[in-house]
Amino acid sequence: MSTKQRKQRPGFIRDAIVKVLKASAEPITLQDIEAGVTQLVGNVCQSSVRSYLRLNTPLMFSRESRGTYALRLECLPGLQNEEIVERSSRAVFVFGHTQLYNADCFEWLDEQSDSSVHAVVTDPPYGLHEYAPEQQVKLRAGKGGVWRLPPAFDGNKRSPLPRFTVLSKPQLDELEEYFYVWGRKLLPKLVPGAHVVVASNPLLSHIVSTALAQAGLERRGEIIRLVMTMRGGDRPKAAHEEFPEISVMPRSMWEPWLIYRKPIEGRVQDNLRKWKVGGFRRPSAERPFGDVIRSAPTRAFERRLAPHPSLKPQAFMRQLTRAVLPLGQGIIADPFAGAGSTLAAAASLGYHCVGTEKDPHYFDIACKAIPRLAALKI
Repeated sequence: MSTKQRKQRPGFIRDAIVKVLKASAEPITLQDIEAGVTQLVGNVCQSSVRSYLRLNTPLMFSRESRGTYALRLECLPGLQNEEIVERSSRAVFVFGHTQLYNADCFEWLDEQSDSSVHAVVTDPPYGLHEYAPEQQVKLRAGKGGVWRLPPAFDGNKRSPLPRFTVLSKPQLDELEEYFYVWGRKLLPKLVPGAHVVVASNPLLSHIVSTALAQAGLERRGEIIRLVMTMRGGDRPKAAHEEFPEISVMPRSMWEPWLIYRKPIEGRVQDNLRKWKVGGFRRPSAERPFGDVIRSAPTRAFERRLAPHPSLKPQAFMRQLTRAVLPLGQGIIADPFAGAGSTLAAAASLGYHCVGTEKDPHYFDIACKAIPRLAALKI
């Protein structure tokens, strides 16, 4: 270490990196960052610059591509909350400590630094077919397609439901391959001990679960969301009068959320000290975090704020989101953000959260919905 470097105050390398990135309108390469830091503070060890970038990504810096970095949006001068900006031809919504990218999650994951995500809470398109463009066009036109448009119940209009029972064997195989690849891409981005909590349904959870285990994540059980939905319970179609006492499928009264974890380093307490994760935050000192959570269906006023067919209620999402950061520190990611319920829950708690949503229609909905959902008093 040079004499000049020893006399510098603590954090001078980080501050120099910030100055270099602020001076550039575009993301810049690691080599250019090192050269800029050297110009500002003199000769420094290259590994020190790289360590600061790695340890502070994505809290302060973002990796736009391999070896190319930029300053996080909220660190840029003049940027206000609830603002959409363009970076690398990609729309980004910023709200406090929350960022939502209009991006494909696979491409976005490829750009992130290893060991940069502390938890994942997500409700993915676990029946991929229903989110294909042609099916979304039918859904938004009220024609259904693979989506079932149920009749009104007790005068209440019910939300569309995907027909998971009609998925073909090739579509189910595609689903398993999709989540295996997603799990493999996600695994190195997680810090040791990071939990991955994934919404599923009783018909497809075994496929998603198998894929995530094969990807290298360790299964840690399930969270049961106790909720009465409108799925199932119907009599045979076009024969309900002939078979009035028959339900084709049980009425759904629960929803499984799969729990996986990246293997910890050492003991749980060692992992908590180093990486800040590895367990779940207790609701109180007297009560452990449980795997059964009672939940009402998503309220109509929340659906008006965030019209998405799979929207989950804030009362439930805030419990999950709070639990996955046991010390309240770190980054939560939602790679399938939809209307932004996870990001809104994290924002309400003051947590850092980043998400991606591929569909521009739902991205636009989420940009409006996140601040409004986060402001709800639950």
